[in-house]
Amino acid sequence: MEMSKFFRAIVDSDEGPVVICDTEHTIVYMNPNAIKRYEKRGGAALIGTSLMNCHKTESQSAIEAVTSWFRESPDNNWVFTCRLEKTQEDIFMMALRDENGDFIGYYERHKSTVRDTAEPYCLD
Repeated sequence: MEMSKFFRAIVDSDEGPVVICDTEHTIVYMNPNAIKRYEKRGGAALIGTSLMNCHKTESQSAIEAVTSWFRESPDNNWVFTCRLEKTQEDIFMMALRDENGDFIGYYERHKSTVRDTAEPYCLD
């Protein structure tokens, strides 16, 4: 069974922006919410460019430090990077690893901290 279509569907259905980079910081994929969120910075045209071009020197250094830490051990897989009060989200960098546990890239994960008020399993 072709699993890649399922993995892509998971990423594309994420309510937050997902920007996936290789180990050289090249943006290899953006889900639809990332393309929309970063539209003013180029949207889909950012794919194939360096993520470092989107960040100031201080952030670039932090990204380099995190990716170096990801390379150190297959147990180093995520780190909290910041809190966005405006959108009430916590932001994490997540390591991507192949079947051997080798570091192959990373992505940024946005996690909303707004409590959902819907009733469980409400289909209305």
